[in-house]
Amino acid sequence: MIITVASTKLKYEPEIVNGEKHLVHDCGVSGSIGYFLEPLIVLGLFGKKPLSIRLKGITNDSKDPSVDTFRSTTLPILKHFGVPSEGRDLKIECRGALPHGGGDVFLSVPTVRSSLTGVTWIDEGMVKRLGELLFQQECLLSLGIPLYMQLEEFLIACFRMSTYLLIIKLELKLENEEKKELMPPVDVGEQIASILLGEIERGVVDSTHQGLLFILCALCPQDISKVRVGKLSPYGIETPRNIRDFLGVKFVIKPDPSTGTVILKCVGCGLTNLSRKAS
Repeated sequence: MIITVASTKLKYEPEIVNGEKHLVHDCGVSGSIGYFLEPLIVLGLFGKKPLSIRLKGITNDSKDPSVDTFRSTTLPILKHFGVPSEGRDLKIECRGALPHGGGDVFLSVPTVRSSLTGVTWIDEGMVKRLGELLFQQECLLSLGIPLYMQLEEFLIACFRMSTYLLIIKLELKLENEEKKELMPPVDVGEQIASILLGEIERGVVDSTHQGLLFILCALCPQDISKVRVGKLSPYGIETPRNIRDFLGVKFVIKPDPSTGTVILKCVGCGLTNLSRKAS
């Protein structure tokens, strides 16, 4: 790799993805563990052996999806593409936040036998239940019970699960960025409800997972995959362009005015797990 002021050049010689057990990686504190999880999951699916890796660093921040998102939302999405549930897990053994990190998670990703399975995933299903996750930072456990407490950071996560194993997650940092003070409880409730309702009407996945959904569809066999999403996020707009440039797969995008959603169709590139065949 050659890095200069004007540009960066990378020479890459493709080989197989080995996939190993007992791997360890320190993600540092410049970004969270969630930044590394998405590419690791996609690469691990096409490995020679199942992937097991321990990641250390920041588990929850305001920039990247948290490890709770990947455990509760990302991994269940893989089931629709034929990824076996056995060996598909993310264990959060220790949480870590800025500025020192200290988090510890263990990711296990199984390999696909030959290729992913094409999907027709346009039915969101009905909301089955809502769950919540509270995460507090800079506060002793014994101080978490009293009514009056001052928290440096407070995160709330809401999960949505439908009858079709659809899981939608939202994360909200309860801090007024302009005034640098905690939001009143009433405003917190209104903001959570507004964001949650907005994500519920966004199709089969939330806005955070649109890009990953499109990548998985593009990696499927040369069959038609069809999915429904809500308003395309910036990540959801840029990903199909990158897929077109790198894989030659083009999406047909058709808005559905009756539901306010968007239906995307594509023919997969037919990627097969050559790494496993080489073993």
